[in-house]
Amino acid sequence: MKITLVIFSMRSGGAERVMSTLANHWVTQGKEVTLVTLDSSQHDFYPLDSRITRIALNLAADSPSVWVALKNTTRRIIKLRQTFRQAKPDIIMSFMDVMNITTLLATRGLSVPVIVAEHTNTDAFPPPGIWNKLRPLSYPWADAIVVLTERGLKMATQFAPQHKLHVIPNPALPIEESNTPPDFDLPSPFIVSMGRLSPEKGFDLLLKAFSQCNEKRWSLVIMGEGDERASLENLAKNLGIESCVHFIGNIKNPVPVLKQADLFVMSSHVEGFPNALIEAMCCQLPVISFDCPTGPAEIIRDGIDGVLVPPQQINALAKTMKSLVNDPQRRNQLALKAPEVAMRFSLKSITKRWETLLNSITTH
Repeated sequence: MKITLVIFSMRSGGAERVMSTLANHWVTQGKEVTLVTLDSSQHDFYPLDSRITRIALNLAADSPSVWVALKNTTRRIIKLRQTFRQAKPDIIMSFMDVMNITTLLATRGLSVPVIVAEHTNTDAFPPPGIWNKLRPLSYPWADAIVVLTERGLKMATQFAPQHKLHVIPNPALPIEESNTPPDFDLPSPFIVSMGRLSPEKGFDLLLKAFSQCNEKRWSLVIMGEGDERASLENLAKNLGIESCVHFIGNIKNPVPVLKQADLFVMSSHVEGFPNALIEAMCCQLPVISFDCPTGPAEIIRDGIDGVLVPPQQINALAKTMKSLVNDPQRRNQLALKAPEVAMRFSLKSITKRWETLLNSITTH
């Protein structure tokens, strides 16, 4: 089977990580895999098997006006269509809303089956501008539309035909063990969090909650980069916790940091199906997360392998963090159950669901 995968870029991110995982898996299964991005391959963050055909179209230009946006989009559609014709795939699979719509426009009349996948909370993050109007018009052209959760499926019925919707969560990826310690000193004990430093990840809420509960002078380590870093560092300073909050940037393999942590906290306003949460649990960490509209509640078994907190409730988050900071036995109980997430969302079980979908479409 020849599969062409399409995504805007392969920079650091949840959807990009899942796409690289699927691509690497399928090529080891004997499939011919081509991975296409609009962005340059110089920004690739995740390793790809050398047998994967990597095509970077270098068309990730900004669109400062409607006219430029129309021009850029037209160029992308034409170039994608040419690329698909040359690749001659048996099936095309696209990730993320704007890229999905662009792919569906580029494949009109090519008689190649297309799967599109949503990787965010579609209510909280609708496509921008005209793309939001194009989504309900173009998604019916797809042969299948994949969402990450049952809650996400209900949201997607607003813009996609229900009979074409399929739920396939992200896989719990094997832990990349490493004997090499981080090249920086980690405090002890410490709470860890990770994600893109952007507003929807709610790190400002985490900092405020941490400032309320940090009686025993634990430290907070945050992995990730983003536009909010400077403002978050200023907030930590204003809250008087600057000395015990450490922003350590993007870490290629976060496992050594997670393995040394004592507690993981996710403070997002919205999530799709957070890989960071799964990875922390696979590292046998007790976890706390806001109960976002989609994602954490499908991963955490509340009170068994983690704790869910009402969304955006800083006081509730602080209270829960303080409770676990002061109760090592409870942390250990949660930590012992946390790695079971790897069985519930194993790579084998998730790729089997993808295989079933691919086969049903290509043999239809």
